[in-house]
Amino acid sequence: MQKEMLSLKLQFQDLVLLAPTGSGKTLAYLLPLLSLLKEAGEMKVLIIAPTRELALQIEKVFNEMHTSWKVVCCYGGHAFDIEKNAIKNKKPEVLIGTPGRLLDHLSKASFNPDSLEMLIIDEFDKALELGFQEEMEKIIIQLQKIKRRMLISATQMEHIPSFTGVGTPIELNYLNSDTLQSDKLSYNLVYSNELDKIDTLYHLLGSFEEGSSIVFCNHRESVDRVGFLLSQRGVVCETYHGGHEQLVRERSLVKFKNGSSLILIATDLASRGLDITQVKHIIHYHLPLDYETFIHRNGRTARWNEKGEIYMILNEKESVPEFITEQFIPYSLENKTTIYQRPEWMTLYIGKGSKDKISKGDVAGFLYKQGKLNKEDLGMIDLQDYCTFVAVRRQKVNQLLSLVQNEKLKGIKTIIEEAR
Repeated sequence: MQKEMLSLKLQFQDLVLLAPTGSGKTLAYLLPLLSLLKEAGEMKVLIIAPTRELALQIEKVFNEMHTSWKVVCCYGGHAFDIEKNAIKNKKPEVLIGTPGRLLDHLSKASFNPDSLEMLIIDEFDKALELGFQEEMEKIIIQLQKIKRRMLISATQMEHIPSFTGVGTPIELNYLNSDTLQSDKLSYNLVYSNELDKIDTLYHLLGSFEEGSSIVFCNHRESVDRVGFLLSQRGVVCETYHGGHEQLVRERSLVKFKNGSSLILIATDLASRGLDITQVKHIIHYHLPLDYETFIHRNGRTARWNEKGEIYMILNEKESVPEFITEQFIPYSLENKTTIYQRPEWMTLYIGKGSKDKISKGDVAGFLYKQGKLNKEDLGMIDLQDYCTFVAVRRQKVNQLLSLVQNEKLKGIKTIIEEAR
């Protein structure tokens, strides 16, 4: 896919790229746009993503390419003035954003839309659905100098709205490619003897010997309830939905990514834009409402060359939705032992981040020296604007917190505590 995209050499006006989740779509469309960037400080590319999580993932992939070109990411829940100053001072060649926040920046003249030559809409089936159409139309109508458009998704859209300006696009469709789909996923059906599936979920999660799991629910209240009931049984898990404050969502994701929690209970907010390689199990606690939701949920596992397992829990009043054609095999919990291992990592919260001139190296050095940690005791360091999350081996946490209690990080006094 990446090779074919590069071979086009941007010799198109409109392009639609359809490929399974986890197949490398983001890299496939980022690599070719580099040839479009000529002058430093001239913003040429706008990438629109429907969710903050996807926008940040695109930014991460772009930065990992280690080019000389600059990028700024804008999204709701992030300080508007910080973004506006970053656009002004950093002068990025690539701007990434969610629809609502981009519209805010356009209304405040944070950037000149006439400089843009390429528009990319990732997860366009979501970004162009009814809830976003008004915002998207207001954005696109201001992009008068756009020469090329790319629409990217893992699911097809029956009708592309005319306001996008997309006419007769080149279509690259990898959705049915044997080389990408292969046999990476197994589909398992789990029957619940009770209408309330919580006991079945508890035993199912406890039957897994390894790997992380995402449990999908259809409602925020259900996510909170399932998370609470599992926690009451001593299960370490995190919850994730749009009703949480941004810092709470970030903390939950960090703890799931760094291994402090092997279970994430989530709404479909987690079905797009999250790239977490160690996810092995996807559990449909609630049935997906449509095939697109089913596909995007499943896309959180079997990323790149990994394999994944899909589980659907049904009570006596439910059946597999007709729109799902994949063949499910019954999965019995009889004679399976329910064992929950405590995660080997815990996450610490440090009240300083990159805006305080703190680097990952500063944090690691501080914890090695003042905290007496060995290299193997320190896991993922997630440096954010105004705080940092650090994974530390569980058995070392109490000693570490005692040692660093009155110590300063890079000469700055700060809070260091368990991230709860």
